[in-house]
Amino acid sequence: MINNLEYYKVFYHVAKSGSLTSAAEELAISQPAVSQSVRQLENALGTRLFVRAPRGVSLTKEGELLYGYVAKAYEQFVLGEKKLKQMLNLELGEIHIGASDMTLQFYLLPFLERFHEKYPGIRVAVTNAPTPETLQNLQDGKIDFGVVSTPFSENAPVCAEKVREIEDIFVAGRKFIQYKNKMLDLQELEKMPLIFLEGITSTRHNMEKFLLENEVEVHPEFELATSEMIVQFALRNLGIGCVVRDFAREYLEDGQLFELRFNKIIPRRHFCVVTDRRNPMSAATENLLRLFREQRSKDDREQRNSGMLNLYQEEKTERAEAGND
Repeated sequence: MINNLEYYKVFYHVAKSGSLTSAAEELAISQPAVSQSVRQLENALGTRLFVRAPRGVSLTKEGELLYGYVAKAYEQFVLGEKKLKQMLNLELGEIHIGASDMTLQFYLLPFLERFHEKYPGIRVAVTNAPTPETLQNLQDGKIDFGVVSTPFSENAPVCAEKVREIEDIFVAGRKFIQYKNKMLDLQELEKMPLIFLEGITSTRHNMEKFLLENEVEVHPEFELATSEMIVQFALRNLGIGCVVRDFAREYLEDGQLFELRFNKIIPRRHFCVVTDRRNPMSAATENLLRLFREQRSKDDREQRNSGMLNLYQEEKTERAEAGND
């Protein structure tokens, strides 16, 4: 095989245009340089590729055979470069994400909407799975990143960034009104008809761990596949549901459900974006992750400003009260 692929590039342009001069203009080199490249290629292959024509050059039979293969290869190189530039410019590409129903609905979806509006050529594929499976998919290289909920085991290659706080609560309907506005002991859960998620999920694991640490052992009456179904069962007074607050927020605000209060605070958890340090990020993935980080920084600034404002109001009130005294 010829070592210098530049000869084939020159050959392609001369054959396509039928002119040494035109090829030189397209390649932005001198005509003698074009002629020399053609001669060197012919010498290396041991055959003539062009013959002089009245208005330029034409291919010999050997040249026609070679051009049929060179044209396909060269045009694929050009197409590859074009597609690569489009990918780097976020005009095309793919992102593979792992997320549960909860992280998709209450965190990821608005970002995907914004990203799609900005980069419509990027295809986004979401693999829906609970946290343990998402982490395994990440380590197997099946996804570019995942959005999961704590707690989970953070293995060495996995990098986790907290992006949003979430809260687990117990909710009930009117049949259990006797528990409303009462400070309950966690042990009372052992006597209640509970509704939990089925299987191995971070939500169920976290709650069971917390309850066992407080010497509470529960045996749910219903184990359901989704948190949406838990809320629906609670609305129909079939039991007391354990869900992340976001799932029940609408029904808590309109009074169809109420939140049970306990004398011990249930630890809050987080949504986390998880990546694998071993896997390189595409330009599209980096830009989507940048949206997450920018929003996180904005939320942090607003929280700090809100805290400073509250502190200022408290100090102002204290000074006013001191003046009245």
